[in-house]
Amino acid sequence: MVLDVSKKRLRLRIIIPAYPAFNIYSYIANKTTALGPVCVASAANEMQGWDVEVIDENNLRRHGPKSDSVGADHEFLQRQRPADVVGFYGGLTSTIPRLYELTRFYKDKGSVTISGGQHFVEDNIAEALNSYIDYVVIGEGEETIRDFLRAIGGKCDISEVKGIAYLDNGKVIYTPKRAPITDFNKLPLPDFSLVRYAKIKLYPVERIRGCGMECEFCTVKGKPRHAPPERLLEQISLLLETQDARHFFVVDDLFGQQRDETIRFCQMLGDYQKNIGTRLDVTVQIRLDKAKDPQLLSAMRQAGINTVAIGFESPIEEELSAMNKHIKPEDMLIMTKIFHKFGFLIHGMFIFGYPIKEGVPFKMSARERTKRFKSFIKKAKIDTVQILLAGPLPGTELRQRLAMQNRIYPLDDVGWEYYDGNFPLFEPDEPMTAEEIQDSVRKIMGKFYQFKYMFMLGLHIFSFPALVFFLHNIRLGWRKWYRPWRNSLVRFGGWIIMKRWTSQFKKDDFLQKLQKAKERLKTTGAKNITGL
Repeated sequence: MVLDVSKKRLRLRIIIPAYPAFNIYSYIANKTTALGPVCVASAANEMQGWDVEVIDENNLRRHGPKSDSVGADHEFLQRQRPADVVGFYGGLTSTIPRLYELTRFYKDKGSVTISGGQHFVEDNIAEALNSYIDYVVIGEGEETIRDFLRAIGGKCDISEVKGIAYLDNGKVIYTPKRAPITDFNKLPLPDFSLVRYAKIKLYPVERIRGCGMECEFCTVKGKPRHAPPERLLEQISLLLETQDARHFFVVDDLFGQQRDETIRFCQMLGDYQKNIGTRLDVTVQIRLDKAKDPQLLSAMRQAGINTVAIGFESPIEEELSAMNKHIKPEDMLIMTKIFHKFGFLIHGMFIFGYPIKEGVPFKMSARERTKRFKSFIKKAKIDTVQILLAGPLPGTELRQRLAMQNRIYPLDDVGWEYYDGNFPLFEPDEPMTAEEIQDSVRKIMGKFYQFKYMFMLGLHIFSFPALVFFLHNIRLGWRKWYRPWRNSLVRFGGWIIMKRWTSQFKKDDFLQKLQKAKERLKTTGAKNITGL
């Protein structure tokens, strides 16, 4: 397929599809955006003769044209600024039905459609190419998008573009693989001005791609590849100077993988803030065992890293083993205390009801698991928590294992839109039921996020004058006051989010779909694994 290049300029529009319904990510989604599409758009924007834009359907707060149902008004967009090529971000499996809805719309308008992201692996590539997507990008997209735009502009044949798949006479054609990017300095810095209509408060930045931890449930694999610390600092300083950005989220799967360079980055970022007289707020994802590295933690605090997101996953040892996590629950409590001692706010991420591997003699009821989770969270004094259900995401070892056991609910009944961590997607271990594990998550979250924290906010405000007793150490006094006030605010906000999610859930027919899925599994011989 070759475009008419007689036009002086062509337009590439990259779309981040809307979530299928309100969920626990919705609150933060309209304050940030996905980094991957911005990186690809920034690379494409260097192409001569192309205008590039990103539309994040979850963040249209700056005069964005909204449809009557969900997401953006694409009829309006095509009338105002017709797109010749439309790219779709397939990084979140739950947004795939919306993605396919949009690909059909743009194909009907005559646009060339292309998509990429973690969802498109294995059989999903054929599914995509039969769902109005002309081309699928396999792997990273910054270099591929440039070659692709050259090809459809008639400067080379599409078969010469590495790292894509497309249909030819009904057959899926795979071009040669493209090597992972290792020299990140040859790429432009992410240009967030390309994101139309979005009001961004939390800016995603990165230095390291890949992760070598090999967790069974995760799609991020491969040897970590690093950009120099100077590049990450340049991303942050550019956003501060051009967007007045103050809040950043380092999206690296594991902050601190390249220890010495990470410490050097922290020192550079700390010096930068001193020189400009501005304090920044940074959140990172990090392994719990980094508590054993006080030099790293000290450097992080000096750099303005205030919040750490830690994948605790589970307080149950057998589940940790099934996930390939080499840590014990009692050690997790000790390490969490160290992070608190250094003054970090801790966001704990957990997976409830993780399926135990065959051959492990372990059984536990949903009620007992719920009790264990509540007790651990209370003992660890975690500031905020996120409890999700295990999801057999495409391309993971977990999905392969559950598929071999014939435990995954059929997509005809429980479709991709439910793959957001809030719904049971496979037959759980005995003696639990799918309904029980979903209800257990609501109980744990309901215990943590409660309406009573609205009243706690008032108490914290009245206690503010007590800071006068910390005039000798204002920073310590502020920290002692701020943490409980902030946590009460977040927990009350979490209660509002959960209340809204529950309301949306009651309107959905998921429970009926779940019953159909369970009945269909019975007829095909699903295994409910006990480990015995």
